[in-house]
Amino acid sequence: MGQTADSSTSLMANAIRALAMDAVQQANSGHPGAPMGMAEIAVALWRRHLKHNPANPQWHDRDRFVLSNGHGSMLIYALLHLTGYDLPVEELRNFRVLHSKTPGHPELGITPGVETTTGPLGQGITNAVGMALAEKLLAKEFNREGHAVVNHHTYAFLGDGCLMEGISHEACALAGAWKLNKLIALYDDNGISIDGKVAPWFIDDTPKRFEAYGWNVIADVDGHDVDAVDAAIAKAKASSDKPTLICCKTAIGKGSPNRAGTAKAHGEALGAEEIKLTREALGWTHEPFVIPEEAYEAWDCRHTGLAAESAWVDAFEAYGKAYPELALELNRRMNGELPKNFAQVAVDAAVAAHTKGETVASRKASQIALEAFTGALPELLGGSADLTGSNLTNTSHTPALRFEADGSSNGGRHINYGVREFGMAAIMNGVALHGGYIPYGGTFLTFSDYSRNAIRMAALMKLRVVHVFTHDSIGLGEDGPTHQSIEHAASLRLIPGLDVWRPADTAETTVAWTMAIGNSTRPSALLLSRQNLPYAPKRGLDEIAKGAYVLAEPSEVGMKKAKAVIIATGSEVQLAMRAQELLALDGIAVRVVSMPSTSVFDRQDAAYKKSVLPAGLPRIAVEAGVTDYWWKYGCAAVVGIDTYGESAPAPALFKHFGFTAENVAATVKVALGKKR
Repeated sequence: MGQTADSSTSLMANAIRALAMDAVQQANSGHPGAPMGMAEIAVALWRRHLKHNPANPQWHDRDRFVLSNGHGSMLIYALLHLTGYDLPVEELRNFRVLHSKTPGHPELGITPGVETTTGPLGQGITNAVGMALAEKLLAKEFNREGHAVVNHHTYAFLGDGCLMEGISHEACALAGAWKLNKLIALYDDNGISIDGKVAPWFIDDTPKRFEAYGWNVIADVDGHDVDAVDAAIAKAKASSDKPTLICCKTAIGKGSPNRAGTAKAHGEALGAEEIKLTREALGWTHEPFVIPEEAYEAWDCRHTGLAAESAWVDAFEAYGKAYPELALELNRRMNGELPKNFAQVAVDAAVAAHTKGETVASRKASQIALEAFTGALPELLGGSADLTGSNLTNTSHTPALRFEADGSSNGGRHINYGVREFGMAAIMNGVALHGGYIPYGGTFLTFSDYSRNAIRMAALMKLRVVHVFTHDSIGLGEDGPTHQSIEHAASLRLIPGLDVWRPADTAETTVAWTMAIGNSTRPSALLLSRQNLPYAPKRGLDEIAKGAYVLAEPSEVGMKKAKAVIIATGSEVQLAMRAQELLALDGIAVRVVSMPSTSVFDRQDAAYKKSVLPAGLPRIAVEAGVTDYWWKYGCAAVVGIDTYGESAPAPALFKHFGFTAENVAATVKVALGKKR
């Protein structure tokens, strides 16, 4: 006799609970409460709605699923295992073990089927907003009547912690403004966090909050009723102009007689005795990590997943016959490949910058480079956190993105994020994760502090995301120390996997953009000046891409062998060049090295690094930022700033803080043991 629908869904939900409590118990570490409490929600979504193929986790038109409350990672690991992904039960036994495919929080590239790295709360739902935005824009760009080849949903599970983090406000407000109707978030409303019941410190009326954002809200859904959650998801999918929040009332640690509904279920193993009692309460008679065959059969998504992808493949083949160029372009972009003419566009842009030799701010040089790149690369999707006129991230090829009342977009490629730096950074991560676009966004460098954790996550996930940080130093002048970046360049350089560029002129800025666009496994940060910078004549352009190069030898000022090396970045390169001339007047020969990217230079081979920074020559670094970072290069002296700035015109500030050619020259003399 077959199982009833109720008994089948109960079996499926309890399989999740058993795997979650067993894995956390074995690791003696983890969070069993959310997986146990959200088990029925997972059954409703993953077995009745989610479009995915366990045999091909990278299928372009799959639905995206994000576990924003990533501490509940055993939920997604159980789902991936049960539905047929390449995640055997041995990996669940190795939960949180070194080099397993089941780390403490879901990590991109480690576990097949995990779409993004979620750990810092709130960033997962924000990534989901970026994914949904990418889907909507790609559908607008590529779909044609009768050929909806981009047509999928983005689902996110989230909890109280995600909603308490301020980034969720930034992102969800934008999701409403953008009318992302294919974004569906399921809120695990269990009222518990690590410190206990959240009522004393989390009193938001969440449904009204999201209604104010412009979302559909389906409130008071019984999160332990699979049919009720199923119906809510179906209703959400019918929305044509709004994202949807489904508020699911649940008990954390559902099934545990003594831990359910308490903070004890949140972040620690249940314990052997409580697991025994939970098994009895659930009627679960199986040994740890043993799942009955009927549960596997009920969960298996391999056949339906293959059928769904096959249907799409057939539809895409028909699309390719009707629109062959569009099909090739969509495939190119979803595969992360650059246009065949990208290298030539980059060379032409750099040569043009070198030939013109303009004196402009590097933020303007960035816009000039972007004009060429956005014209050649339709996948470049720009934006700014309410500073477009200052960051200069817009071009003639990137009209402002706008949405009509019916939810349709105008196809614009420049996003007004509003004053939402953190949200912008994490949304860009979501866009990059989805595929089809290379996102970039601008703000002032000092506000990179707001974005920092999302920048770190981009580096951790190896995402091609470009941060445009302008107003990079005391050179912004009168706005004063609150806006003047002192420690930010050094701080960003400390993030592993992030390429930081601080270019000195138009050619270096163009090369920085070329490298940022061309690097598919690293995010980049471009630190750009507000003030004009003179072009520094060069013998060639190729070595700029190595992060540092010899800009000027002593022979260029009538001297012979160098006695010292001045290393400079950005706006301070001009000081180094002028100091070289002053020192030559005193018979002191120095080499000038421009180092636009320390991170890229550090990856060069030893021979190249030695050719740029020869052993035995004193090195003097010059940068309008903290000095500590530069000692790693064996410097004899550093001309920098280890205090906060002041409010005054830029020229006065540079003189006040010692950023003059005369002071650089004097510092070199001291390093050489000579009098100032």
